[in-house]
Amino acid sequence: MTTHDRRDTTLAALDALAAQRSLPAGTRVRVHLVDAGSTDGTAETVRRAHPGVQVTVVGADVRWGEGMRLASRNSRAAGLAEPTHQLWLDDDVLLAPDALAQLLGVSAALDEEAVVVGAVRHRGATVHSGRRRHGRALALVEPDGTPEPCDTYDGDVVLLPWGVRERVGDIDKVFRHGMGDYDHGFRARRAGVPAYVAPRHVGDRHVAHRPAGPASAPFGSREPVIGVRAALRRRSPAPDLPVRQWWVYCWRHTGLRAPLLMVAPYVVTVIRAVPTGRTTP
Repeated sequence: MTTHDRRDTTLAALDALAAQRSLPAGTRVRVHLVDAGSTDGTAETVRRAHPGVQVTVVGADVRWGEGMRLASRNSRAAGLAEPTHQLWLDDDVLLAPDALAQLLGVSAALDEEAVVVGAVRHRGATVHSGRRRHGRALALVEPDGTPEPCDTYDGDVVLLPWGVRERVGDIDKVFRHGMGDYDHGFRARRAGVPAYVAPRHVGDRHVAHRPAGPASAPFGSREPVIGVRAALRRRSPAPDLPVRQWWVYCWRHTGLRAPLLMVAPYVVTVIRAVPTGRTTP
């Protein structure tokens, strides 16, 4: 897990994880949390409430992808017995009481040779799950009572058997924030590792907290008539759409359409930023 200034949601996620039931005999869960410079007391609160959680505090500039990769490295360097699985868990997901048992059961049924993805709801609707190519889009895969194959996945709840993690590796270091989960799913497929969505939803997502500042502006690079340079500056830094990360993702996973897809968001940004000559009342 990785977090930044979401003390209450992080604590709730850890509480739900600690309350998992119906786990196979002998199951032990070790949690590695990276706190990216929280100023709301997240690290201290977690250490008090869950003393068994390993909390690593890093700078506030560490994004989700970096934090998850660091948490994975810490789990491998802990010096304890080799894990059987690795679980990615977003810090604002409240797991259902039998979520982990469901994920482990699906993994066992698939001979521990597949990635198992947990679908997450918000206000009754699926918001995170596996993804399946649908034309140019990556459509959410809805749980339907049986394990459903997917092409890639959101990184909110993902179970990797340890042998699969060793084959596929961690989130690529080029993806500091987003896109690293999608890239991981496509790399798993190329390595011959299938991915499946678990039969039932595994939890619910909290309402996300967005810190104040430029990154939380209502329009970002889409704000009307802010000027081309300003719009491109907003489009380029994380988490909007970092240029290098987007280009690497397109080259790896979009085939012959890569050059067009790489430039399209920036072209659209420029068009939106150019004044049209009309005045706004």
